[in-house]
Amino acid sequence: MSEVNLAEAKAHLSALVARAEAGETVSITRRGKPVARLIAAEKPAGPVRPSEKVDTAMLKALTDKMPLQAESAGEFIRKMRDSDRY
Repeated sequence: MSEVNLAEAKAHLSALVARAEAGETVSITRRGKPVARLIAAEKPAGPVRPSEKVDTAMLKALTDKMPLQAESAGEFIRKMRDSDRY
């Protein structure tokens, strides 16, 4: 873990964030006393990665059960817009 004073942290924040992102813990000090710590954020689960396969049969079975909309999307939006004035 490296220590950086507050003035230096302000001047070099982008570099410090890059170091934290790479896995290094950066301690920020004020008058020699630690006041903050920069660490890497946890990676969000996010969307399906290309390496992960989507079960297309399951997806098709799910969408086949969904009822079709009686009107087009444009008509649906027009009705919502016209009927729900504020």
